[in-house]
Amino acid sequence: MPKKIRLGVLGGGGDSLIGVLHRVASQINDNYEIVGAVFNPDFKANMAFAKEIDVPTDRIYEDFDTMVAEELKLPENKRIQVFSVLTPNFLHFPMALKLLENGFHVICEKPMTTTLDEAKILQKAHKKAGTVFALTHTYTGYPMVRQMREMIKKGALGKIHKIDAVYYQGWINTIIHDKKKRSSVWRLDPKKAGISSCIGDIGVHAFNMVEYTTGMKVKSILSDFNYLYKDNKMDIDGTVLIRMSDTVKGVIRSSQVATGEENGLAISIYGEKAAFKWEQENPNFLYVLSDTKPTQVYKPGHAYNSKLSLNGTKLPPGHPEGIFDSMANIYLGAAKAIRGKKYDDAEFPTMVDGVRGMNFIEATVASHKNGNTWVNLEK
Repeated sequence: MPKKIRLGVLGGGGDSLIGVLHRVASQINDNYEIVGAVFNPDFKANMAFAKEIDVPTDRIYEDFDTMVAEELKLPENKRIQVFSVLTPNFLHFPMALKLLENGFHVICEKPMTTTLDEAKILQKAHKKAGTVFALTHTYTGYPMVRQMREMIKKGALGKIHKIDAVYYQGWINTIIHDKKKRSSVWRLDPKKAGISSCIGDIGVHAFNMVEYTTGMKVKSILSDFNYLYKDNKMDIDGTVLIRMSDTVKGVIRSSQVATGEENGLAISIYGEKAAFKWEQENPNFLYVLSDTKPTQVYKPGHAYNSKLSLNGTKLPPGHPEGIFDSMANIYLGAAKAIRGKKYDDAEFPTMVDGVRGMNFIEATVASHKNGNTWVNLEK
């Protein structure tokens, strides 16, 4: 068996949800070993966290720049091969850019950058570097999402008519109604989160899901945001009409103030032959609807599923797999690419998805500010 890929982690310390998700996911398929990190900007907290999770402290660095400089001094067979960038949004671009320019592979949280211009700069750097770049749109790793993609590709729905994607959460409810609290959360700070909160954080996942499953590109959008309070500069709720073509249209609904909702990502795709429905909170069930037949239910691990779906399934049918496994499938695809092995281009989102995501986010903000007008996305 090949030696494990040497992984460095940036951010994700303490009680970070995204940090534990990435760390566990990287271990699931036995492909990675965390050998260095800057988990926290405070060095004492950084070291303490490394000891807490039993990561060797000899390569726990004071800051990102020191980490890169010191790793480059090591022989190639010792230095970190790939970095996971798990920091707040405003650090994604400078960190990923420096890593690519120094020949490292990158696994990056979304949104990839805070502006479309930054995304394009990163894309050029990535092309020049020739290394692997994976963007963690986690939900593309679910076997039933991959099954849906493959079935659509083979014409299971026929001509697509309508797409309805939704991502509802309610967590900002506890923050947004308190002036002091909403001024202290980084996701509501444009300097740290970028130009959008709701669409930039979760709406972009729904957008990515639409393009990933259908294989089509969103051509234009019209958006309407809700900020709730005049002093709140970031959208916390948004509805986006989408046009894929003259005959394929839909809607992306996204909210962080949907009271009582937890992580309600779902997608429905309606075609001339049938329709698909899938929900993230019940990820092992893909529903196939028809006007002439009873509703069918596809589940992971069965021989009737596609190769792409089965490659992302680790357990026999009836053994539930969840968000850690979904993220693990993205890490698995990236590991294949890093090792130069053959992989399906649907195994992990790429730089292209990151640029598309930023194009979508900026277009939705522009549409709302322009008085809810249609805005074209770049081809």
